[in-house]
Amino acid sequence: MKSNRKHKSDLAILFATLGLMALGLIVIYAIGPMRANVLNSTYGTDYDSNYFFIGQLRSVILAVIAFFLAFKVIPYKYIRKFAKPIMITALGLSAMLWVLSLAGSSLAKCELGECRWFQLGPASFQPAEFLKLALVIYLADFLTRKKEEGTIGDFREFWLPLIAICGLSLFLVVIAQGDLGTGVALISIIFGMLLVSGIPAKQYLIMLTIVLAVAVGSVATSSHRMERVDAWFATITGSESNDSTYHIENAMLAIGTGGLFGVGIGNSIQATGYLPESINDSVFAIMGETFGFVGLFLIIAVFGVILLRMLKVANGTADYNERLLVIGIFAWTLAQVTVNIMAMTGLVPVTGITLPLLSYGGTSMIFIAFAIGLSLQISCYTSREVSKENENINSRRGVRGAHYTSRRRNS
Repeated sequence: MKSNRKHKSDLAILFATLGLMALGLIVIYAIGPMRANVLNSTYGTDYDSNYFFIGQLRSVILAVIAFFLAFKVIPYKYIRKFAKPIMITALGLSAMLWVLSLAGSSLAKCELGECRWFQLGPASFQPAEFLKLALVIYLADFLTRKKEEGTIGDFREFWLPLIAICGLSLFLVVIAQGDLGTGVALISIIFGMLLVSGIPAKQYLIMLTIVLAVAVGSVATSSHRMERVDAWFATITGSESNDSTYHIENAMLAIGTGGLFGVGIGNSIQATGYLPESINDSVFAIMGETFGFVGLFLIIAVFGVILLRMLKVANGTADYNERLLVIGIFAWTLAQVTVNIMAMTGLVPVTGITLPLLSYGGTSMIFIAFAIGLSLQISCYTSREVSKENENINSRRGVRGAHYTSRRRNS
């Protein structure tokens, strides 16, 4: 038989998550001064040598707080009640950012022609990261309700509202913000959760084909994205190097330079200005240079532990909503880890997507830490097999205890 009583959390997820955040902090401490020097010499800024480390330390502290709030403080059943308001808020913030960017407001922070952050004094906030979390929570609630109503797969009751919400989310991220990397994460969340929702396989494949066709079209119609695709083809075919292949080539050079055990912390050459976005999207390549093949293998293994334990949590919970939630978080994490690593190793074109828990940046780390914290909370309530022998022992103990209590009362 199975028991659903509360038990210990999945310690592997707990320690792996905190370990990755600590490792990211160490690496940013080592390469942060190099990044500051590059920006100061190139753009005339005045960053302190500890600027990026302090920023990452602040992000890690906030992420740890968010992680434990989701793990220990805020019950998921309470969050679940507010799935719709959370989703509406996330969409509203993304839409507001789009409007502010069109109006040229200083509240919209833009880089390389794309406006993806709110600038609130010294702090910035990326609503697309909140939208990922909101979509996971909302879809878990939506799919659960449709299953209870028996309307999963129905065009009017199921597909129309689903397409409206998911389509609007993708529009506000991919089109309005020009963020294809986050779009990949959102698509992974949507189809990861749909895969286990019980919809007919034919409908799933049709929708997946349509979405992939639209994604290919969005790349083909964007000159900036096509430049990245052309650079990727040039790299894998061994064509002559040019400005567009610079990022991929230096990322692979960094990993190759690391050899088996790496050059050691603080000895990175690529972080001194050769590799773009060394503390953000390219941090995996810097870690390859620093820790070598062995270090990268261990980092990937730690991510693998988190992902496999998430699947175990999803498989162990009897609650349909909770299973969908954990699968959504799993798909989100898997997409970002896979796409980032494949981009840095030349297996896919470079795209702007962070490596969870390791890349520099507050909003991304905080929200994915909160999401992983929710999966850890659910791990405390997964089903566990209880053997017949233990059940009989507990029953006999209960009977003896009852008899003993009865004798004491009679005396």
